[in-house]
Amino acid sequence: QVQLVESGGGLVQPGDSLRLSCAASERTFSVDAMGWLRQAPGKERESVAAISWSSNSGYISDSVKGRFTISRDNAKNTVYLQMNSLKPEDTAVYYCAADDSFGTFLSGPGDYDMDYWGKGTLVTVSS
Repeated sequence: QVQLVESGGGLVQPGDSLRLSCAASERTFSVDAMGWLRQAPGKERESVAAISWSSNSGYISDSVKGRFTISRDNAKNTVYLQMNSLKPEDTAVYYCAADDSFGTFLSGPGDYDMDYWGKGTLVTVSS
């Protein structure tokens, strides 16, 4: 059973930056993609960014394109989400997820049938 451990959330002001990390407990060949989803109060869960382990496939939501970047460290089984120029509308619980299909990250918004989920980390952008 793969466990995903997130870190890096917190309270920041508009315009600030944060980096989220998600470490997988093991590298399993059943997982092809890892990424980040978020859910703001009263809103559906949405995919923010995803990256494939086996290919160069990547996804960035239009709502964060140009501000957020996803990257991976294969040796550490870790995925990062660099968030720059944060806005109040970025406030949400950010969840790390992993799945055997990169396409699952594109199946929303709403319910995503991911193989593995992290517990979530809260990002609050407020002045």
